[in-house]
Amino acid sequence: MLEAARLEFTADGTPWCASYGDIYHSRHGGPAQARHVFLGGNDLPRRWQGRERFIILETGFGLGLNFLTTWAAWRADPKACGRLHFVSVEKHPFSAADLARAQAAWPEFAPLAAELQAAWPLLTPGIHRLNLERGQVVLTLVFGDAQRWLRRLELAADAFYLDGFSPARNPELWTPEICKALARLAAPGATLATWAVSGAVRQALAAHEFTLHKAPGFAGKRHMLTGWHHSRKPLRHRPPATRQALVLGAGVAGTAVAAALAARGWEVDILEKAEGVARGASGNLAGVLRPLPSRDDNLLARLTRAGFLTARRHLLALEALGLPVRWGSTGALHLGRDAAHAAHQARTVQTLGLPPQFLQFLDAAAASERIGWRVPWGGWYFPLGGWVNPPSLCQANLLSQAQRIRLHPNCHIADIKHIDGHWHALDAQGRRLAAAPHLVMACGVAAPCFTPFAGLPQRAVRGQVSLIPASRSTLPPHLLVCGKGYITPVIDGCWVAGATHQPEDDDPCERAADHAFNLERIGQLLPGFAAGTKLADLRGRVGFRPMSPDRLPIVGAAPDPHTPSQPRHIARQPGLWCIQGFGARGIVWSALMAELLASQMEGEPLPLESELVAALDPGRFLLRHASAAGQESPEQGGEE
Repeated sequence: MLEAARLEFTADGTPWCASYGDIYHSRHGGPAQARHVFLGGNDLPRRWQGRERFIILETGFGLGLNFLTTWAAWRADPKACGRLHFVSVEKHPFSAADLARAQAAWPEFAPLAAELQAAWPLLTPGIHRLNLERGQVVLTLVFGDAQRWLRRLELAADAFYLDGFSPARNPELWTPEICKALARLAAPGATLATWAVSGAVRQALAAHEFTLHKAPGFAGKRHMLTGWHHSRKPLRHRPPATRQALVLGAGVAGTAVAAALAARGWEVDILEKAEGVARGASGNLAGVLRPLPSRDDNLLARLTRAGFLTARRHLLALEALGLPVRWGSTGALHLGRDAAHAAHQARTVQTLGLPPQFLQFLDAAAASERIGWRVPWGGWYFPLGGWVNPPSLCQANLLSQAQRIRLHPNCHIADIKHIDGHWHALDAQGRRLAAAPHLVMACGVAAPCFTPFAGLPQRAVRGQVSLIPASRSTLPPHLLVCGKGYITPVIDGCWVAGATHQPEDDDPCERAADHAFNLERIGQLLPGFAAGTKLADLRGRVGFRPMSPDRLPIVGAAPDPHTPSQPRHIARQPGLWCIQGFGARGIVWSALMAELLASQMEGEPLPLESELVAALDPGRFLLRHASAAGQESPEQGGEE
């Protein structure tokens, strides 16, 4: 459970934290302190000038003063790096309202502060990535305990801002374990700066290959500390030599990753066998947008929470560009199956303690009122949930980066081969259709048809949705209702209900029996709702969803099945990537998985913790095979 900070002030108006008995910045001027200690101590802006990107890692976001000061300096520098990454870990983040109240004290940052406050995330645990300044400034906020999170991040920092409360007040942020984690995250030659100069801090940093110097402190403070990391370890997260990629598939996965790469300056060609976008599993009228909590906040719960929040940010960003993406933030209600399940849902909400804007429990009476239909049980209510039209999302993804994405429809690929450092897409006669140094497999159920992915343990699952005619759009339900199946509010004159889950079934035709099955489940969700509906009046659509054995996406560098994996290392196929296996959660997964894969391809800080990255890695299936054979498992996370 995340505990938010509480904004308080000393008698002279300096922001104060009663929990730690310390101030957030110097009484002598917060921006000036940030410039002197953190920018000056890391030799900025000089060190970022002329570079493609620069990565800063901060311990303690606080009121965001260091970030705003750095952003303003980057913005004012005509020689600034192309992309600035600022990663900050904060155990007790402020609410958006408190942040706005505190940042009003710095009018010089007003436009930047307003953009930050507008993008400020809900206070939920985990990593939140905010694309600011049209994506050129990327703020990655990590809400949680630094002792846990620094061991789970994947990045190579060029500079460190060490700015927690004083070692005397907050010793756990200055431990040898923290310094070891910082050393793991350091790029070659990384610098650091902090106002803390205690002997214990200097000793802990020096023990992990930081060379340190005392420098003149700010205002009345005699000294501050600067340093650099002198390890000779190679850079683990390198930017690509060339930014050209083929993406196979123009569904939600392919268009999302194409847009994410193009936003980073890549030239992307999408090869699609159909005559346009979203003609496969991404072609339904509506998809569900809601997370899936669990009382123990397990892996799936964390992934769907991160995916849900990222998807909403992505949809809002597309809307801000004026792109015609269709979606409804109507709210979503996941009803309990029975009284016992509803009680379990209520306990889950109480245990997790997530913000009510994210998750609530509604009893049967409140749920009935919200839906506009009487239901016997309550359930989880997601105020920000809803539905999304996948074809419009795919089209908006392409339009968002139209100058760098080229769509090639009716492109029938028979094989892909790696020749002279490029991946070639070949037709049935062996003729080259396109080539690039990087290829991303995003063609859903067809992926195992290609030789490099023949061993991918993914299966096609048939799903049929039913479109139920509605006489007027004001009919209930007034929000998305789900449980065993789902039903949307009225969209284009229909309720969308579904969907069946039918492995080992390759029938592409609509079936009356499946419409009857969908109606039966809607009747279980909303008793009596489907009464009188005639099967002959229903329309529908059949799609085939790519499903992994563990029902998690398959995202990352493609493993090489022909090269034996060594302990702690999985061989990869050069320049070959995968974004697959979304199953029934394409809307929830696509934006986050695209951001993850693009970050991996760029060598950027990753938007997920190492445990979750490992759970999505295409190489995980080789690990399980090795484990079943009694071999030592390779390391998949970045944690030491």
